[in-house]
Amino acid sequence: MPTGAAGHTPAGKKAVASARKIGYNRADPMGKRDAAMAKIFDIADFSAPELDVYARLTENQLVNRADPANALFIAESPLVIGRALDAGCVPVSFLMERRHIDGKARDILARCPADIPVYAAELDVLTQLTGFHLTRGMLCAMRRPALPEVAALCANAARVAVLENVMNPTNIGAIFRSAAALGVDAVLLTSAGSDPLYRRAVRVSMGTVFQVPWTYLPADADWQETLHALGFQTAAMALRDDSLRIDDKRLRAVPRLAIVLGTEGDGLASNTIAACDYTVRIPMTHGVDSLNVAAASAVAFYQLALLRGRDT
Repeated sequence: MPTGAAGHTPAGKKAVASARKIGYNRADPMGKRDAAMAKIFDIADFSAPELDVYARLTENQLVNRADPANALFIAESPLVIGRALDAGCVPVSFLMERRHIDGKARDILARCPADIPVYAAELDVLTQLTGFHLTRGMLCAMRRPALPEVAALCANAARVAVLENVMNPTNIGAIFRSAAALGVDAVLLTSAGSDPLYRRAVRVSMGTVFQVPWTYLPADADWQETLHALGFQTAAMALRDDSLRIDDKRLRAVPRLAIVLGTEGDGLASNTIAACDYTVRIPMTHGVDSLNVAAASAVAFYQLALLRGRDT
């Protein structure tokens, strides 16, 4: 497990002051003291090993494929952290501006296990961490949740999105946000695509990666066959002479539909398109022939998921 997730160690004494505790009554919004305590460590700089998880470990190191049980991700901002907690994600430690302990972090800390480490400092110290101003003053290291099997995830789904090799984490986050808003029941990703728990993806999604169920498609199997076996028809978002307009009523009438979106630039692989039951295009004007994959996903999800079953 990364050192930064473990709490206070002697090696960090110079940079992390001794702990102090605060607590709030979980049932009392006025904040009366009780046994639900948070352990606060005052930070002088970022040299302490406890802060590696926030300041020095790469995304790949956080994933920790050699030891998945101890893999981590970073949630940023009170909104995102709250949605992660709602989804059952387990917090390991916090990093925040000191002023937020009695402010916007108050309710979040009250939901967390007793004695969770909270590393706190003034803003001028925290801005040493690149991009900290984007976090709304709060970071939380959390354990990565176990992912479900495809069959279990899709058991009750009518509309799923399939992301084939979508590499840009900003696009991943935006697609999840659209999926949450526009009626998509689950998201399936190929293993070559970007990680939905990458910090930028989580931030851009506004925490909706914790609201829409998702998992990876098995790399050693034909995922189209898997989806067909589960009762889905597949619709490739691609420009082809035989493609249907996205507002075609036949698409909305399909009981179980997988909406397949491709990587930035190249789009879907030709064999993927050939194996799909439908090829679908978005009508456009002014000579524009394509949209960014995140923008296209929003149009597709609105038309094929939110409006499904309607005759408009």
